[in-house]
Amino acid sequence: MKPVINSPSRYIKVTCVLVSIFVVGYLVILGKEILSPLFFAALLAILLLPAATFFERKCKMKKSIAAIVTVLIFLVFAATLFYVLGGQGHALAREWPQFRLQLQSSLTQMQTWVSATLNIELDKQLVYINNASNKFLTNGTTMIGSTLVTLSAILFFVLFTCIYTVFFLRYRSLIRQFFTGIFHKRNMAMVRIIAEEVQSIIRQYILGLLIEMGTVSSVLCVIFSVVGIPYGILLGLLGGLLNLIPYLGIFITLIISVLITFAMAGISKVFLVVGILVITHLLDSNLLFPWIVGSKVRINPMAMIAGVVTGGMIWGVSGMFLSIPVMAIVKIICDRVEALKPWGVLLGSGEKASHRKKISVLI
Repeated sequence: MKPVINSPSRYIKVTCVLVSIFVVGYLVILGKEILSPLFFAALLAILLLPAATFFERKCKMKKSIAAIVTVLIFLVFAATLFYVLGGQGHALAREWPQFRLQLQSSLTQMQTWVSATLNIELDKQLVYINNASNKFLTNGTTMIGSTLVTLSAILFFVLFTCIYTVFFLRYRSLIRQFFTGIFHKRNMAMVRIIAEEVQSIIRQYILGLLIEMGTVSSVLCVIFSVVGIPYGILLGLLGGLLNLIPYLGIFITLIISVLITFAMAGISKVFLVVGILVITHLLDSNLLFPWIVGSKVRINPMAMIAGVVTGGMIWGVSGMFLSIPVMAIVKIICDRVEALKPWGVLLGSGEKASHRKKISVLI
């Protein structure tokens, strides 16, 4: 019988993995300003690749011209959406003093109702809420000014994202040669399969989210306009846009919608808005999202929520947007690499993957 030797190799391996995770996480946090637009550009390049390929093959454009035209078309589409949203927001900003007075009046009416209904003294009601709301409203102009200061940073982020997207589309053959060079030839077939699956799922997922966003925004805008909710178009567009943030977007939409509706239309309309948003969200989560997106990203809800929260802690709002695509990429790699398959099972939802289709790939 051979003696059992307690080898520390397993513990050393686990320690190295944990240290590597912490080091990579720290570097990712430090490199947010560089890596964030790169990640967005990579996802955008995957989404726009079929259009760029169309311009190259059908319109006989050079790769650089096709990449620029594709990105410009996307920018026109995005600018139209934000122009409508910005117009509604500008109208609300012009009425900020009236908004403040109406909100204070609504709070006073609510205090009177609570006093008459629940027999609670008026001077003891909602002291903390009143102080907090008055402080918020008093500093509202300052907060808007601080937000405008960040506009330049947002513009630079969009600019570099677009530039990186053009470069990804233009030099995708060089990227392919890079991956061909760093991996051994016997692994190239697996690398190709992973690249196809990643780009197929990411493209379908982003397209599904865009269709879902447009559907939810259209439905909310129509319903809010019909029932007479103030700034219904603004709230509807925000509801569809914030719906891109998994799980957390609905809560942000509820807070903004309740605040605006409470100030402009009173407590009765607030319950109506909350009911509309909750019903729309339930229908979207249980019917629209599975049907349009088709469960392309098969990640279980527990891992998805953890990923969204972690992405928010690392990169803020941009991290929330990127969390699910990044987790989908990690899961595909884990499913294909034998040593990482248990992690793929942990992230997965237990559903079987569909057959792959032949697609245009970036690498």
